[in-house]
Amino acid sequence: MTIALACDHSALDMKEMVKGLLDEMGLPYRDFGTNTTDSCDYPVFAARAAKAVASGECDRGIVICGTGIGVSIAANKVKGVRCALCSEPYSAKLTRLHNDSNVLAMGARVIGPELARMIAETWLTTPFEGGRHQRRVDLLTALEEGTDLG
Repeated sequence: MTIALACDHSALDMKEMVKGLLDEMGLPYRDFGTNTTDSCDYPVFAARAAKAVASGECDRGIVICGTGIGVSIAANKVKGVRCALCSEPYSAKLTRLHNDSNVLAMGARVIGPELARMIAETWLTTPFEGGRHQRRVDLLTALEEGTDLG
């Protein structure tokens, strides 16, 4: 499983911590930036990582900004991405089990490094449960394709 990584200037330290976790777990990754603390535009970097996941170049992605909100919105604009913003491990587990999320967003100014590590590790090690949840994921895909679910 290859992980796409991206962050903005406020989250560089957290992205580096996630890289260390991925190294410990033996998971390869691609870093889509930023690699500096100079102010930057988070949608550019989040979109790069999200597109790598959507295209199959990477299996999953982790995107990080100050709150996680901006990168999650940007990632979810990419067709085929189901990005979940998580601030604790329980949501990280359930978004994998029930939603088959393929991108995780976190907020570097919201959670500390140890909590971020726990969230990322939980998200990375939790499989999709399938079953009745597959029907719901299929509905999300249909919605993305423009199907009227109403």
